[in-house]
Amino acid sequence: MGWISPFKLNQLGMLNMNRRNVDYISRYNSRMSYPLVDNKLKTKLVVAEYDVRTPRLLQVVRQQHEISRFRQMAEDLEGFAIKPAKGSGGKGITVITGRDGDEYVKASGARVSVAYLERHLSNILAGLYSLAGTPDVAIVENLVESIPELARYSFQGVPDIRIVIFQGYPVMAMLRLATTASDGKANLHQGAVGVGLNIANGRSLNAVQFNRPITLHPDTGLALDNIAIDGWQEMLVMASRCYEATGLGYMGVDLVVDVNEGPLLLELNARPGLAIQMANGRGLLPRLRQIEALRKPHFTPEDRAAFAMETFTAKI
Repeated sequence: MGWISPFKLNQLGMLNMNRRNVDYISRYNSRMSYPLVDNKLKTKLVVAEYDVRTPRLLQVVRQQHEISRFRQMAEDLEGFAIKPAKGSGGKGITVITGRDGDEYVKASGARVSVAYLERHLSNILAGLYSLAGTPDVAIVENLVESIPELARYSFQGVPDIRIVIFQGYPVMAMLRLATTASDGKANLHQGAVGVGLNIANGRSLNAVQFNRPITLHPDTGLALDNIAIDGWQEMLVMASRCYEATGLGYMGVDLVVDVNEGPLLLELNARPGLAIQMANGRGLLPRLRQIEALRKPHFTPEDRAAFAMETFTAKI
């Protein structure tokens, strides 16, 4: 990939960071709504009222003295995830996928003791991973097990789907696949693979890693050009419901497909990144402007999802 001029990027409809911040985040996202999406616990509670499912909550740890209860609760569990409520970028998340005697097995295969997990909980409460370094709350959730159809493409991590929602409309989506470089996390900045998804049908378009096009997953070796997401319309409707739940006009919705429970919301992001454009091979601006130009907006998540599927094909 060679150097591309700003003029050419503008022609392609690429949304840059300054325009995203000024024209979309600042304009359409009320600051009053930020606490809802910057806190995973608050997110879980508010979206539940709008029929958006999330991983089952096992325990909330708010105070240091509550950590002792975790040992008892986790005694009979094979798998779970520990998360800081106010963490970002996957920092502070520990995923346990199994047991080996008295030790717990992380997604990477490493073995850790219960004392290690208790120290991790203590660090979360101290604010080690929170957005502003302020004291935090730890949440323990049921382990998400991805459906085999998607899990086979990811390496030591659960694949997730990022959908950008604007004014309640799904405008762009991608599948994020963990790699060795990303340390099993579906984070593009850390080296995960982003696979653009056609809003019309949930099929793969292009794939990138470190913003460069690829055709095969770097670890699994599987081709990335023929991936299809089952139940795609249901996922778009679920993502669209988050608009009513939060009031945020511009956000990223991160979903996973659990083998037992189907689509689940992982988290919301009031400042979604722009790499999704590279994964899709097209810019966000034309789609955002098309929504802004609507004279008669659609009032239900189902209607907004249907409109997006009909309007935002791979060519638009």
